[in-house]
Amino acid sequence: MRIGVVGTGYVGLVTGTCFADSGNTVTCLDINAEKIARLNRGEIPIYEPGLEELVERTMAAGRLKFTIDTSAAIRDAEVVFLAVGTPPAADGSADLSALWKVVDTIAAHLQPTAIVVTKSTVPVGTCAGIEKRLKERTGRDCRVASNPEFLKEGAAIEDFQKPDRVVVGVRSDEVGQTLRSLYLPFLRTENPFLVMSPESSEMTKYVANSLLATKISFINEVANLCERMDADIDDVRRGIGHDSRIGFAFLFPGVGYGGSCFPKDVQALAAMARGKGVEPRILTAVHDTNLAQKKVLGEKIAAHFGGTMKGRKVAVWGLAFKPRTDDIRDAPAIDLIDRLLEGGAVVRVFDPEAMANVKAIYGDRLDYASNVMNALDGADCLAIVTEWGDFRRPDFDEMARRMNAKVIFDGRNLYPPAEMRARGFVYHGIGKVPVEPA
Repeated sequence: MRIGVVGTGYVGLVTGTCFADSGNTVTCLDINAEKIARLNRGEIPIYEPGLEELVERTMAAGRLKFTIDTSAAIRDAEVVFLAVGTPPAADGSADLSALWKVVDTIAAHLQPTAIVVTKSTVPVGTCAGIEKRLKERTGRDCRVASNPEFLKEGAAIEDFQKPDRVVVGVRSDEVGQTLRSLYLPFLRTENPFLVMSPESSEMTKYVANSLLATKISFINEVANLCERMDADIDDVRRGIGHDSRIGFAFLFPGVGYGGSCFPKDVQALAAMARGKGVEPRILTAVHDTNLAQKKVLGEKIAAHFGGTMKGRKVAVWGLAFKPRTDDIRDAPAIDLIDRLLEGGAVVRVFDPEAMANVKAIYGDRLDYASNVMNALDGADCLAIVTEWGDFRRPDFDEMARRMNAKVIFDGRNLYPPAEMRARGFVYHGIGKVPVEPA
């Protein structure tokens, strides 16, 4: 099948590459000429495990191309995926200005039978708006569908190629069958292909992310309560997780969620609710709880140093909002770094992938370590923000030799408190009673 993908961000690049890998001919379109030039040289602008190799292979096979020429990308396409950004506006609603500009741009180049599919996360009713807009510009009824993405950064290739479900929102059985044919190579293990209206499909994306965000905020709030009641959140989590109605997924306490999806989607769904006269009490609480959770680690550090951090040397392990990505959008580490700098601390950071993105924000206001251990040299404490595998089994003896004081603030509960006590560390986790050396 001939496919056009508009947008070469995270979703567009993964979508186009995976469809090309399954035998389709894919042309990815973007207005950023520099990015397209880099992609044509085989340079991947984001870090996603396995993506670089897949792009290289499909480009070499002639099935994946990148261009800034709208006509070249759209005129022959049987299916056109829209994968442009929908960032939050000031009121939390999704900003669709880039999407509407794309719709206007591609209208003159669409085949009469082409299917336009929204991959972008868009408010309910957007497909209907695209249908209306395309009819105004082409003078004909155009086929428009919704196909939300459920990709996890750091595991996006596997998520696309082995989806737990594919959701499409369509107006006709024919469009549904075409999209099913396109996805058939990824459905060989009988994972469901769910067909519904575009409105239900658009809603499904927001509800899925908002529910996952709710679980995170809930367990974080409970973790904060556990600390004050001498309970251990991991014991509590195990106690509830074995209930089949609850499960363990997304019930790991930490320093709050970040990234490109959860923060904006929770706010966007809340804005949609308000627009329809429904007060989004739970969604509002989820968002507010997460904002507060991002401050917890900084508050713990400040309290440890008697309320002032001026001149203290703080090492920070982990900058990306999650492992296996370089994405720092709404990352909890950013909130922590801001708090530390405002308090006058000297901050030395390390992350396996996100260092360049953080340096682009802070420049020489931070020290940048060349490896995980160098970050600890002379540190008065260590703050762990992202649960990279690099941090899970460190050499604690080496850590003790490098640090000025053996103090750890673990925002991801990577280490057993009893072991930390035995090793002579002061250890603060999330939802755990702090421990002092034995």
